[in-house]
Amino acid sequence: MKVKILKKTENELKIELEGSSHGLCNMLQNRLLEDETVDFAGYDVPHPLASSPIIYIRMKNNHKPEEALLEAISKVRAANDAFGKELEQVLKE
Repeated sequence: MKVKILKKTENELKIELEGSSHGLCNMLQNRLLEDETVDFAGYDVPHPLASSPIIYIRMKNNHKPEEALLEAISKVRAANDAFGKELEQVLKE
């Protein structure tokens, strides 16, 4: 996966995730929207045949969007780890 920064300001971040899917973007968007410092978070897939979704984040006040994105990624990883452990346990039964 390639990440390309399309726009970066003090309170906005717009990135393209070449080779990504709706699954990852949807998880990131949901985690970002749980953050009270996030004003807006969304993603778009400009063309269905090109797997290069664009994620857009706008923050409230003086919060940094890259920090919110890194925190969202951390939460997605933790959820993925928890799911993996639970699945392993269930499959052993």
